[in-house]
Amino acid sequence: MPLKSRLAVATTLAVLLVACSPAPEAATPAAAQPAPAQPVAAKSLASTLGAIEVQQIAAGLDHPWSVALLPEGGFLVTERSGQLRHVGADGAISAPYTGVPAVFAEGQGGLLDVVLAPDFASSKRIFLSYAEAGDKGLAGTAVATAILGDGALTEVKRIYQQLPKLDGEAHFGSRLAFDGQGHIFISQGERNHRPTSQELDKLQGKLVRLNLDGSVPQDNPFVGQANARPEIWSYGHRNMQGLAFDPRTGTLWESEHGPRGGDELNHPQPGKNYGWPIITYGINYSGLPIPEAQGQVKEGMEQPFHYWAKSPGLSGMAFYTGHADSPWNNSLFLGSLAESNLIRLSLDGDKIVGEERLLSENSERVRDVRVAADGAIYVLTDEDNGKLLRIHPPKAPAAPAAPAAPSAPAAPAPAQGQP
Repeated sequence: MPLKSRLAVATTLAVLLVACSPAPEAATPAAAQPAPAQPVAAKSLASTLGAIEVQQIAAGLDHPWSVALLPEGGFLVTERSGQLRHVGADGAISAPYTGVPAVFAEGQGGLLDVVLAPDFASSKRIFLSYAEAGDKGLAGTAVATAILGDGALTEVKRIYQQLPKLDGEAHFGSRLAFDGQGHIFISQGERNHRPTSQELDKLQGKLVRLNLDGSVPQDNPFVGQANARPEIWSYGHRNMQGLAFDPRTGTLWESEHGPRGGDELNHPQPGKNYGWPIITYGINYSGLPIPEAQGQVKEGMEQPFHYWAKSPGLSGMAFYTGHADSPWNNSLFLGSLAESNLIRLSLDGDKIVGEERLLSENSERVRDVRVAADGAIYVLTDEDNGKLLRIHPPKAPAAPAAPAAPSAPAAPAPAQGQP
């Protein structure tokens, strides 16, 4: 065959082979792939007890609200818009889990707290708090349990809902805490309907205590009382966004937003009234007094354990204990939204003996804080580009060098003329 003809045949065969080859597989949509890790160099920042190291673990989160530390080293993170995501120890962010309950993602509402069940190692069960929609635009706080699977939640069951549902987009709370005795505590807000905090037939503005299956413990303070909800543990609260048990004593600590001033720390006791809105150390955002307020003290109402005259906008809360070699041992950490920093309170027993502000250089709202078993502190920033940060505390000061042992006195020099 002439050379020219052979070339024509070869070209034709090549074209046919390309045309008949299978098309490459379509790329997996970006939304279904974990976001790549974003390594960022650690920053050294000052604190009153020495330099701390702050490392960005992940970024690009949509107003993250809560972080739970997983046993294998990763994290669960809620985004207020309704997504639950896994963040790897390397910072890789997963696609949203499926099966998350529908949330009322308006204003301050959305997907809120996430905590691991006390028996998570065997059950893989988690608890979620969230704002839940009702009829005609109403909403309220709710809590559900679910089994954490590979990218999906199963066996989702709502165990609590705040009733009645009310209008508005503010003051849902909500944090969750276990007492180690088979109960879960649920903090909430009064939904910006102030009088409800004092009305025992409503669940707004109440700290709630339930059994882990959502049933009511029979030793709750209002069980059997007419016109009172049996779920209630304490009342007269405004908007509780911090809740934690002190590992040293088992005391429950709760933090709540004041209006303009008057943010509080409380040790909520069963059946006690914490005063909102009848007593408060804050004023309205308009600068005028709270309409229902009757002062700062009233018989039968509890005083806050501690309060701030200027609101830091308190959010997540975590104790730092059991690390005797750390300068931060026996501290309480609180997120600050209004002042965009992390508050550290030094504790002597239950007494607050010092306060410092950390991460002020970041100028980002701190929504949640958790302490890992190894002493590292994890913080979420509540921003469009929300971040998960790890903080390494300052190092313990080096022990002073032991004084040198005194040397033996030198023998006297021999006198002149002696041998």
